[in-house]
Amino acid sequence: METTAPLQENSPPAALGASVDDDTELTRLHPNYKTALRVRAALTSIPFVIGALILEGALASNDANPLPYGVIIGTVVFIALVLIIRVPSRRWSARGYQISDDRLRVVRGILWHHDTVVPFGRVQHIDVDQGPLDRFFDIATLTLHTAGSHNASVHLPGLQLRLANDMREEIRAHIKRETM
Repeated sequence: METTAPLQENSPPAALGASVDDDTELTRLHPNYKTALRVRAALTSIPFVIGALILEGALASNDANPLPYGVIIGTVVFIALVLIIRVPSRRWSARGYQISDDRLRVVRGILWHHDTVVPFGRVQHIDVDQGPLDRFFDIATLTLHTAGSHNASVHLPGLQLRLANDMREEIRAHIKRETM
């Protein structure tokens, strides 16, 4: 997976007033986002592992079982481990953002690469969301709702809560200055 520009490791966001372009380095999301993705993947995998154990037990009691014991559960556990260990790391590495005095650029995607630039003048309202895992890991999702129908909402997950609130206030202040 290639991004448009290299990502800075655990760096603060670009200062407002800087320009947003393809050559400037992107700011990485908070490292806790990767951990939260892993926990979500583990919680999602649990029912599949339990289902595989039940299926394996049901097939083991059947004399006409064509599969050796452990094939189903082994496969499911292998897939679960890949989804818990590798995929969150790739998703975290594939995301980044830049903020300038008049726009926010969000880059994401492992298979399909998305590079979205949101001019602050098009922003209708801004949300900072946190679920239970986000609160536990002190991260949040900044959502910009824009005028228009295509990509009317742009989500930037994995920001530290304080940073997300600061970014919301900076964008709000820019919108307020622009409307005066």
